[in-house]
Amino acid sequence: MKKAEKTRQFIIEKAAPIINRKGMAGTSISDIMQATQLAKGGVYGNFESKEEICAAALDYLLSKTYSQICAKVDAKASYKEKLFAFLDFYKTSAGQQDNYGCPMLNFGAEADDTNPDIKLRVSKAISDTENLVATLVNEGIKAGEFLTGFNAALFSVKALTMIEGGLWASRVQANSHHIKLVTDLLKKEIEDNTK
Repeated sequence: MKKAEKTRQFIIEKAAPIINRKGMAGTSISDIMQATQLAKGGVYGNFESKEEICAAALDYLLSKTYSQICAKVDAKASYKEKLFAFLDFYKTSAGQQDNYGCPMLNFGAEADDTNPDIKLRVSKAISDTENLVATLVNEGIKAGEFLTGFNAALFSVKALTMIEGGLWASRVQANSHHIKLVTDLLKKEIEDNTK
């Protein structure tokens, strides 16, 4: 990696948690300068605008989150365990002190009416996550682990929607009650569809 690429990546990694916590509109260039210890010219020498930093930060956070989920899922043998690992990722992430919420939820809520580019990136992340869950269910059906009536498409939408709502309520109320309840309900549905 060249020096310019390293600096750009450094800025993204320092800015990403700030933007995820404070929002795109709430994060100033001064915030990014303070986190990176770079002058304004150092930041803008690598990015044309704050919007470009926000888009790169979102891509970084989404990629990091998806990689972490896949690592947890891939470490499990059965499809039931893989789905449980997916749910447990979100259940445990809600309690982490340095976690400022799901980037899909945070960026998506802010961008839905104001930033078509960010909205499109979040929409793709939602689809990718739903596809991951649906694939696990379908592969589990093929492997004979799940009942054939287990509707993969319906479950994947339900799971992601309930998780995001549970994360939001848990963040607002500063406890993990909602996300734990939601993941437990989804695990019960998986159990009910396991042979």
